[in-house]
Amino acid sequence: MAGVIDTSEFHNGMKIEIDGEPFVIVEFQHVKPGKGSSFTRTKLRSLISGRVLTPTMKSGDKVGKPDIEEKGMQYLYVQGDDYYFMDTRDFEQTFLSEKVLGEAKNFLKENINVDIMFYNGKAIGVSLPNSVDLKVTKCDPGVRGDTVSGALKPATLETGFVVNVPLFINEGDVLKIDTRDGGKYLTRVAVAG
Repeated sequence: MAGVIDTSEFHNGMKIEIDGEPFVIVEFQHVKPGKGSSFTRTKLRSLISGRVLTPTMKSGDKVGKPDIEEKGMQYLYVQGDDYYFMDTRDFEQTFLSEKVLGEAKNFLKENINVDIMFYNGKAIGVSLPNSVDLKVTKCDPGVRGDTVSGALKPATLETGFVVNVPLFINEGDVLKIDTRDGGKYLTRVAVAG
């Protein structure tokens, strides 16, 4: 543990340590009731297991500051259930299992730069860019005149991930996909051809 953090310093996205496990603050609320002492309601997600806790802490309580380091790395390849990354500074390689990556594996294409999170020297997670550009490898063709507003169809991307897209999208198009909320279509970057 690298230090302590007071509950008054909490903010969304902050990383804290409770009982030797690193967590990220998803939500928090400082509450000052008319009677009694103030407290902080929190929603925390474990950076290792993904479990969610909702502890209430008294004002002035202190939690640990985890020994977390983020390194800029480049995604190289997948072998079995392991995804390999290379440090762009010293060319050292590390891997994350499919289980640890979770949904992030849907947005990894070769040579994409990501941040790998290390806790006490062990790789525990990945931070993706807010959006990635991925090519459509399979989808039904767009039909001229089929212009129902808001209608969507499934499209398979180069990573194997399936996303709902507007009817005018065709195979070979390159799409900008939002990585933050499960992979939503944002816009078409390039048309096939």
